[in-house]
Amino acid sequence: MNDDTKRYAEELFPSNYASWRHCIEVKCSLALTPEFVQTRIAVLGDPHHEESRRFTSLYGEPWREQVLAWFQRSATEV
Repeated sequence: MNDDTKRYAEELFPSNYASWRHCIEVKCSLALTPEFVQTRIAVLGDPHHEESRRFTSLYGEPWREQVLAWFQRSATEV
């Protein structure tokens, strides 16, 4: 395990895009398929969606915006 991967594995919240991808793909064992990514963008991109509101109430608006940006970035890569 390289230094970054070890650090990403120990983080509770991702510190950057690479850490976020590690969290999704390794820790959560989720594939960033185009369908999954677009669904998450639709949900997190609508601040009035029930799931988006719940996410924001737990983690805050800045974190919702950051995670949405990471999903949008991943959409260009999948």
